[in-house]
Amino acid sequence: MPNDFLSFFLSWMSSPRRVGAVAPSGAALADLITREISASTGPILELGPGTGAFTYKLLKRGVRPQDLTLIEYGSDFMKLLQVRFPGARVLWMDAARLTTERLYEGSPVGAVVSGLPLLNMSRRKVISILSGAFSYVRPGGAFYQFTYGMSCPVPRPVLDRLSLRAKLVDRALLNVPPAAVCRLTRRPQMKLITGSPALEPSKRIALEPTHHARDHSAAR
Repeated sequence: MPNDFLSFFLSWMSSPRRVGAVAPSGAALADLITREISASTGPILELGPGTGAFTYKLLKRGVRPQDLTLIEYGSDFMKLLQVRFPGARVLWMDAARLTTERLYEGSPVGAVVSGLPLLNMSRRKVISILSGAFSYVRPGGAFYQFTYGMSCPVPRPVLDRLSLRAKLVDRALLNVPPAAVCRLTRRPQMKLITGSPALEPSKRIALEPTHHARDHSAAR
């Protein structure tokens, strides 16, 4: 949208640690972070949608507006999102409060799409955000997070504490600046087998390409 850059830049100027980027995400990154999501994914929880770059792409992929819950902390972005996506549920709140708010009955969410600057946040806040988000995610669901760095923005100790694993989806080299998207999922539960030691699940968190990823190197 024509005025999105100015709105985003002014928000970044007023609170750079909260916004985390000087410009809205580009089409290449929006396409990548939503690539594994479709109408059949079900309810989607979007954290830090900003001006709605990822939200527009989710709608184009067939996600129904009523299946979108947008969590935005910036009051300026909040008003914009309400106008642009009247069919979605738009909530003005800190994503760290997901642990105390009940947004859904049960855990129906198929995917969480995050535009939050996790690297700018304390470890305690990251834990609150992830644990809260995953409390709504159904088995097999995923949390999609982008980063400008070369590794997962969620530290290894946090992944271990929450029993999560991280995998690279791919890199959006055409985004400005280049970005990467990683998928966080729950680790498989180990089953005890009498007379045979259970294998410990992998704890590697490097952004390794999945079977979806193209074979090339690279990273809001």
